[in-house]
Amino acid sequence: MSSRQSPKVAVLKGGPSAEREVSLSSGRECAEALRGEGFEVVEIDAGEDLCAQLTAVAPDVVFNALHGRFGEDGCVQGLLEWMRIPYTHSGVLSSALAMDKEKTKEVYRAAGLPIVPSKLASRLEVEAGHVMDPPYVVKPYNEGSSVGVYIVREGSNAPRLSEEMPPVVMVEQYAPGRELTCSVMGDKALCVTDILTDGWYDYEAKYATGGSRHVCPAEIPEEIAQACQDYALKAHQVLGCRGVSRTDFRWDEAKGLDGLVLLETNTQPGMTPTSLSPEQAQKCGITFGQFCKWMVEDASCDR
Repeated sequence: MSSRQSPKVAVLKGGPSAEREVSLSSGRECAEALRGEGFEVVEIDAGEDLCAQLTAVAPDVVFNALHGRFGEDGCVQGLLEWMRIPYTHSGVLSSALAMDKEKTKEVYRAAGLPIVPSKLASRLEVEAGHVMDPPYVVKPYNEGSSVGVYIVREGSNAPRLSEEMPPVVMVEQYAPGRELTCSVMGDKALCVTDILTDGWYDYEAKYATGGSRHVCPAEIPEEIAQACQDYALKAHQVLGCRGVSRTDFRWDEAKGLDGLVLLETNTQPGMTPTSLSPEQAQKCGITFGQFCKWMVEDASCDR
């Protein structure tokens, strides 16, 4: 950062991914919060001319509020490294690893973290017949926010995938139970949230008004809460994450600790005041403004 009394922060939002609208919301909220913390803030809707936009703005630091591909998969991080502009959240390698759900699982597996079996398959294979015994889940292996998720139940036919689905998809054994999530801030795991919905925690449940209810901290046994925190921190570390990340779990309470599995790690969680990570920070005594400010102060290159 420069020696300006009030550092100039460029908040990147929007972008071309399937999660554009969520990112626009995150970016607006973060920009407002950072202004409240005394920063000079410029909001940038990240497009093909992002390099030129950043050159014109000349920020001291970039707050990356992009979600999904391009902004969360190492691409923008590589650009910022090339331009030597300090930025928030994870670096090139960890962003790319965490966006690729199958690569993430390989890292989890090597670290001894509990997961369910999964494989990559072509959409033609998936539509031709069951590539795994039902129940299982079919989803893109490199998107976030539950974009394009199919649950194949026992007794169901092989799914017909939408045209928006990629040529290669991830097929994952269905993990029953409760939807839990835990954020990490630097080297500390925050509290655990239990996400309650009427069905699958899909895109609508995540972002539509009333689509889900968050119980934070989760009303679960201390052993499970501690395991979620330990696993989330270890996932953050073995993936090489920086700043804030959030790891999602499924917990089959009938199996106790053996029923807890990791699903994925999000290197750039949603950042509205009611999003999961800010809610957890709030429960730990950290306001939304302080949360955003910490990320700016944590920003760097070579992440």
